[in-house]
Amino acid sequence: MLSIVIPLFNEQDSLPLLFERLLPVAASIDPCYELILVDDGSTDSTRHLLASAARSNPHLRVLSFTRNFGHQPAVTAGLDCATGDCVVVMDADLQDPPELLPEMFALYRQGFDIVSPQRTSRGGDSWFKRNSAKLFYKLMQKMVDRRVVPEVGDFRLFSRRAVHAICNFREQHRFMRGLIAWLGLKEAILPFERQCRVAGETKYSLLNMLRFSWVAITSFSGLPLRIALFTGMSFVALDIFLVIYILYVTLILKSVVPGWASIIIVQALFSGVTLICLGLIGDYISRIYDESKHRPLYVVEESTNLSQATISSARGLFLDPKPARAKSATANSI
Repeated sequence: MLSIVIPLFNEQDSLPLLFERLLPVAASIDPCYELILVDDGSTDSTRHLLASAARSNPHLRVLSFTRNFGHQPAVTAGLDCATGDCVVVMDADLQDPPELLPEMFALYRQGFDIVSPQRTSRGGDSWFKRNSAKLFYKLMQKMVDRRVVPEVGDFRLFSRRAVHAICNFREQHRFMRGLIAWLGLKEAILPFERQCRVAGETKYSLLNMLRFSWVAITSFSGLPLRIALFTGMSFVALDIFLVIYILYVTLILKSVVPGWASIIIVQALFSGVTLICLGLIGDYISRIYDESKHRPLYVVEESTNLSQATISSARGLFLDPKPARAKSATANSI
């Protein structure tokens, strides 16, 4: 069976177009497909539209989070609940074209565990967005894993054993592209032209992209700590030359007053480097602290068309359904 996982956050304008294009393609591949829609704490009408669609279409499974947990936990929740032999992860804005699914499924049938569509163009993106994306992937290859494929996002197809492997990674600070590269499973690259969003605005602002990059780097690499160590050693070497200079000024030139300014400057530099190093160490310690608490990655408030067995096997926290409100005494008397 084919499972399709779609995380959503405030996508009320995209949903009708998404269903119009995706559902016929999914049915042509597998009449018994399931579409897992994960509402990541939307504040618009997304949740109500999903609930209405799921009531009229049994192929739709809906998970609604209690709040916004983030794109990567939403993808994880979908993978936890997917039951298909192959699982596709895609976004709701139709920049990931549903018409590409048959080609992806054909490559899966050839024996690939992962099929990764690779963007050959970025329709609608600004010059800054395109070049910052290039820089992002270069950083990921240098600082995270050289096997991270450029211009490949979270739009992928996974075999069942790939899904099982990914679901066994439960770290709090998640970078799915790094996890996939780390696994090293047999992967096929499928070039495609990325189109503009059909509606709404991107949820990845510059600040979110920087935060996402930092999570990726610190989750998969100790390089920032090694950079801090190298910086500290460089300043120790500089300090040795400064000591030699101070001894020369004190013993040979018999003058120490002119060196006061340089000492203050170096002290300020040392203080800055020390604080940077402590900040990096503190960030890693905070991540260790988060992992040690073993909290669930997401909390599901409501679910639709999901079996109890599927809910029990998922590794997030599923809240009990709200009890039906008892009728008031006045209503009973009437």
